[in-house]
Amino acid sequence: MVVKVDLSVNHMVGRDPYEIALEDYDVAQRELFRSDTMWGFFDRLRKEDPVHYCKESRFGPYWSVTKFKDIMEVEGNPEVYSSEPNITIQDMPAGEEVSNFIAMDEPVHGDQRRTVQGVVAPRNLANMEGLIRQRAGTILDSLPVGETFNWVDRVSIELTGQMLATLFGFPLEERRKLTLWSECAIADPGASVPIPSAERQRILREECLPTFIKLWAERVNQPPQFDLISMMAHGENTKNMPYDRPMEYLGNLLLLIVGGNDTTRNSISGSVLFLNQFPDQYKKLMDKPDLIGTMVPEIIRFQTPLSHMRRLATKDAVLGGKQIKAGDKVVMWYVSGNRDDEVIDRPYEFIIDRERPRHHLAFGMGIHRCMGNRLAEMQLRVVWEEIVKRFKKVEVMGEPVRTNSNIIKGYSQLPVQVHRH
Repeated sequence: MVVKVDLSVNHMVGRDPYEIALEDYDVAQRELFRSDTMWGFFDRLRKEDPVHYCKESRFGPYWSVTKFKDIMEVEGNPEVYSSEPNITIQDMPAGEEVSNFIAMDEPVHGDQRRTVQGVVAPRNLANMEGLIRQRAGTILDSLPVGETFNWVDRVSIELTGQMLATLFGFPLEERRKLTLWSECAIADPGASVPIPSAERQRILREECLPTFIKLWAERVNQPPQFDLISMMAHGENTKNMPYDRPMEYLGNLLLLIVGGNDTTRNSISGSVLFLNQFPDQYKKLMDKPDLIGTMVPEIIRFQTPLSHMRRLATKDAVLGGKQIKAGDKVVMWYVSGNRDDEVIDRPYEFIIDRERPRHHLAFGMGIHRCMGNRLAEMQLRVVWEEIVKRFKKVEVMGEPVRTNSNIIKGYSQLPVQVHRH
């Protein structure tokens, strides 16, 4: 039976998806993601209303695009569906706006992206692999055997933080600053988080930005090096950015920090959780470790570390039979597209030897496809190659604590124990 609900509260949480009228659906409520209870609502939307209009939410009205093929259509048409002024469903409060190339259209997007793309070129990735393996091994060897600890902090954050410091040419001993700045950047304004919004802004503007301007000043007077700041300092389209457009400089740095930190970190954590949830797959992996190659993209699909991206319609358009108006928010729910059973067989199962494991939306598509996708896959591959050498099992000892966000789908805690061979 459909019941009338109070739209002023988190009315979806804890409810049967079929108790609520489709016209009252608002799948952007953060609590759905924190409680991991959004799946049934997306299932119903894909079946009954795959391009759905939410007329009232704390983020304003928006369209939800939930099927794989419709998301692909939006991704493939950037002239109609613009990335500007930002790619999240929530508009940033006045005074907190930053710009970056993922929230830009062509030609500026391509010009700025090409400036830093070389850091994840295949040859550079090959050079990085040994360093990642060495660091992963050191981190794993330091873990307490038979004691419960937080995998997110001890492994996922530590490994991605060290790698991020290398990519930026950032002091390794100060790498936890990068993690803090990433968390400040992705925290939803108004969400209940440990750091208040005003303090987050102070940290980013008074600590993060000056630090990176100082590093820029060092790099610009040195020969070009193979780190992100040096590339931007010597790039034709970005060489004056910190002085001419400091908030754009900050925005691009935060984009690269979040892209290099949160997505990989949450996939590393998610992989441990999924293998525990599907013990037959864990056994399959331990019996045949060379399946790591196909397991890695399946981890990324199953986790979908970025739940959504939003676009803004530049003109009237028709999508999935619905009339989209110029100026409408159009939200692509990757987390839903990656569970679309018309495209992915048994999508709710974690299967480490899928025939087409890279057929997913977690990296996006088109001009905004994730620049660091191969780096993310390499880090996951290496860390699991090192895990299976050392441990017969990484055992989850309790429920994970998920992030309070409708865009970064991740974890703040995952209690585990490791057991050696």
